[in-house]
Amino acid sequence: MTDTPASENLASELHERATELEHAGRLPEALCAYQAASEANPASPFLRYNIGNILRRLQRFEAAIAAYDAAIARRPDLAVAHFMRAICRLQLGDLVTGFRELEWRKNCPGYDDPRYGLPRQWAGEPLAGRTLFIYPELFQGDLLHFARYARLAEIAGARVRLAAPGAMHAILQSMSPSIELLPADAAPADYDFAAALMSLPAAFGTSLERIPRGAYLQADPARAARWRARVGTHGLRVGVAWQGSAAAPGRSFPLAALRPLADAPGVRLISLQKGEGLDQLETLPEGMAVETLGDDFDPGPDLFVDTAAAMLCCDLFVTPDTSVAHLAGGLGVRTWIALPHLGDWRWLQHRGDTPWYPSATLYRQQEPGQWTAVFEAMARDLSRIAA
Repeated sequence: MTDTPASENLASELHERATELEHAGRLPEALCAYQAASEANPASPFLRYNIGNILRRLQRFEAAIAAYDAAIARRPDLAVAHFMRAICRLQLGDLVTGFRELEWRKNCPGYDDPRYGLPRQWAGEPLAGRTLFIYPELFQGDLLHFARYARLAEIAGARVRLAAPGAMHAILQSMSPSIELLPADAAPADYDFAAALMSLPAAFGTSLERIPRGAYLQADPARAARWRARVGTHGLRVGVAWQGSAAAPGRSFPLAALRPLADAPGVRLISLQKGEGLDQLETLPEGMAVETLGDDFDPGPDLFVDTAAAMLCCDLFVTPDTSVAHLAGGLGVRTWIALPHLGDWRWLQHRGDTPWYPSATLYRQQEPGQWTAVFEAMARDLSRIAA
């Protein structure tokens, strides 16, 4: 049965209204408008997809999956619906199914690496005696997070060739001196298998129980000794970062939000922040102190090498969900991660720990955009440690 022009017009009007409500952050109202639009135009896969997106943002993941199911039933090749269904499954902890369906990302806007088309993409075949070429995806944090699989492939007997930004070669080389690091855009011809970085969990059959755990990155001992002398040993040393990528602004928090930690007895806050956000050190609330490590902190072309070493000189590291959270987790450093109300899929749901990083503790917003309760909870735990 085809839609009448009247129903099509109504669906279009409701869709426009739903989009306005979504952009205004009025998600329950947007959901009702999208549902009404879908009732007026039930054949549309895109309206079902939009319903799924709102339900996901409302953390109704099972219902979101059902909406994506309905979108896919109407259009089986709708890659973005497959991709978002994979995200929901990952968030719920169904890593096997989620990572397998995440392969649909390669057909989504923004995922256009020509190396997706390389022959002999690895799908779990035996690696002993074979060369595996791995190419990176997305951001620095994703590379630090999933680099563990390069080491896992080497343990499985592969000769690993890992493409990565040159500035990250030094920290990645700490995983193993025999992993060959290539320029980020490399596409060598001499390999047995190729793999996109985020395809490795699926190829290894990763489940919650089979996540590769334990520290896999290392800090340079000489740098660690240098920063240990600079930081000293007095007080409870808490390294802090507060601002991540501008591409994910909701994950960062203002430096001043750490005031409850700074007020805890015996606590020293030590800035490990790099790049944007350093200007906040000049506008601290009266009486709040944050130490800095000077202009020679990570000044060179190699990213993270001083940051990694300085982390080892702290008793604790506090950070938002950004690349240095994965650096700390990969090093096995005791880390507290402040998460927004809707956290990234890798942090799962309703957990204060993470199987990806046994040394990390998660503190989640209870209300969107509200960091106060997060850092008050951290301050209470920090005071117990200090005592």
